[in-house]
Amino acid sequence: MASAEIGAPVVSPPLPRRDRKAWGVVVLLFAFFTLNFADKAAVGLASQQIRHDLGLSAADFGLVGSAFFWLFAVGAVGLSAAMRWISAKWAAAILMFTWVASMLPLAVPTTFGVLLVSRIVLGFFEGPAHALCQSVVADRFPKEKRAFAGSIVNAGSSVGPLISAPALTWVIVSHSWHAAFLVLIAVGIVWLVVWLCYVERQPLRKRPSAEDAEADPNGRIDVPFLRLLRLPSFWGLSLMSFAGYLITSLKVAWLPAFLGEGLGYSPTTVGWLVTLPYATAIVVLIASGYLSGRLLARGWSSRAARGYFSGALIIFAGLSMIAFTLVGPGKLQLALVICTFSINSVAFSVAFAGASDFLPQRQRAAFFGCVIGFYSLAGIIAPYALGLIVQAGPTASAGYANGFLVVGIAICACAAVGARLLNPEAARQALEAETAMRRAS
Repeated sequence: MASAEIGAPVVSPPLPRRDRKAWGVVVLLFAFFTLNFADKAAVGLASQQIRHDLGLSAADFGLVGSAFFWLFAVGAVGLSAAMRWISAKWAAAILMFTWVASMLPLAVPTTFGVLLVSRIVLGFFEGPAHALCQSVVADRFPKEKRAFAGSIVNAGSSVGPLISAPALTWVIVSHSWHAAFLVLIAVGIVWLVVWLCYVERQPLRKRPSAEDAEADPNGRIDVPFLRLLRLPSFWGLSLMSFAGYLITSLKVAWLPAFLGEGLGYSPTTVGWLVTLPYATAIVVLIASGYLSGRLLARGWSSRAARGYFSGALIIFAGLSMIAFTLVGPGKLQLALVICTFSINSVAFSVAFAGASDFLPQRQRAAFFGCVIGFYSLAGIIAPYALGLIVQAGPTASAGYANGFLVVGIAICACAAVGARLLNPEAARQALEAETAMRRAS
């Protein structure tokens, strides 16, 4: 064999077609998740026009904001369970179609009742989105790449508000709030067409085969689904995600008001500052996903690379929240605020990848749906609880400080217990042992 010519450039072999296809799916799921969070922000961005056009009081508009979460947990659990029988290609397509359909009535002049029903329906069908995305990533990537790929997809949760805020605001100001929903509908239709054309042909109904079980590292595990919900790792992942979503829900509902009323920044400055945690979160998500995969490749246990690593980052976010209530105004306080509201999303990518390390493929989406149903309770509890504490404070600034101090302590406690409970290796061993006993009996 002739030796390579000295000085010739070393050309890396091209990625196998299957790998390129998998990363293409990641890009599409990233766009899917970006749109998922852009439509969440649309009503808030158009609040003034909506209230004026429909004659809504502050209480009425608050009802619209909360309506999105009324059936969110039901959709997360119920639809995620149902999707175990539907192929990933058609499950994502069905979700996007229902999102578009639920927003269609808002593209034209409408009523308060229609707006309310539209948000309830949209929340129901967006419930399983995160579970589906993480399940698809777990199916297409080995465990050392899952956290990184999942982090890229989950970065859409930060890119969505980051892009949609200026873009949709321009559309709303230049045209109307109905036009903003028309734009979201058009983008959703484009995504649907590209997804159906790009993803390989799959039947509507998923039919597990012996080959699928052999390709799935956990395919031989065979236990009732309810058994998975009794695993310590289920509660570990749920608690860490709950801690992360406490921060997420407060970022969406209260961060702008806190920066203005609590810290005294001007409205113009708040408009810029509120984008910083979203921008920082993109870097944190991708870096943490990559680092988790590298730790696994270097021989670290999944418990350390997924559970302890995620838990440590979320605890750091909780401590940052506690700290910014104790320090005075200035750059340090602002840096702590940014840390708090940008680090928490690792719970929804790195920690979820840990659960994929022991879950059978056919049960991932339903398992993730139950976790999402649990952590979505934070979206109902935290904004309302903080509002009560702020209202009870002697001043707005003191009320925010008291509220965030309480939430910060809760975040640290949930993350610490969750990190201790999430143990993918122990969960897999327990499930394999129980499967062997069931087959022997």
